Amino acid sequence: MPDSITVASVQQYRSNVEMLLQQTDSRLAGAVTVGSYVGKAASTVEQFGSATAVQRTSRHADTPLLDLSQDKRWVFPTDYEWASLIDKQDQLRAIVELTSPYAMAGAAAMNRVKDDIILAAIFGTNYTGENGTTAETFGTVGSGTYDVGVNVGGTASALNVAKLQSGIQKLMLANKGELNESVYGAISSYEHDSLLKEMQVVNKDYGNSAVLVDGKVKRFMGVDFIITERLTVTSGNRLIPLWLKSGMHLGMWDEVRAEIGPRADKGYATQVYLAMTLGATRTQLGKQIRISCDDQI
Repeated sequence: MPDSITVASVQQYRSNVEMLLQQTDSRLAGAVTVGSYVGKAASTVEQFGSATAVQRTSRHADTPLLDLSQDKRWVFPTDYEWASLIDKQDQLRAIVELTSPYAMAGAAAMNRVKDDIILAAIFGTNYTGENGTTAETFGTVGSGTYDVGVNVGGTASALNVAKLQSGIQKLMLANKGELNESVYGAISSYEHDSLLKEMQVVNKDYGNSAVLVDGKVKRFMGVDFIITERLTVTSGNRLIPLWLKSGMHLGMWDEVRAEIGPRADKGYATQVYLAMTLGATRTQLGKQIRISCDDQI
């Protein structure tokens, strides 16, 4: 066979598309209240304090005029965007159409932002007052009324039944003994594994056994669990939130908006562009509990 003969090689690629490991959906958006807004800020709710009746002690007494406290809770918008270019030359060399997976990757990034915004608002600084200028902090980790410390029973521990009981008790106390709506808890895979090791969770002889779906703890002690790896870690301790749905609010100024088109200044490459404007806030303290967990990380 002559050496001058060229051997043609054909490289074959699979035509399916697979996204690299990543969170593609928003896992917390369904566990909070959501509203649509315009403008540079929005008041999400008008709040009124509790009233106290007074005893009438004499006939023909003056009518008592008692003040009722009022407040507002504010949410502020933040803009996010993502873009990437697909050169014509790149598309010609690809066996799959590239626009769709690029758009999927951008949408996944936006969905993760939603969760990050909500998680930051749970324990972050929120704003109240007539014009949204009064800052409200959650408090120092482990020292507040709405905290369950990392040391329960004198030993640092991951999430367990005792910590959940303490968190729910604090939530009930803050809400005057009644929890008449959904309670959510965000946990990482580490806390999920810790719960599976608890006797009360996996033993069906306990009256309050967990709801297990395909081996995953979906619900226990009245808490619906959401598994996420985006929780805050402070001094080696993961901060686990428990909250009432009405206690967190997501404000949307602009839902995820996608623009796909040619860029003349980039050799007419196709640009995939996504943008979103949103903000989040607590509606009031007492509807969120923070549990510190020693994840040994």
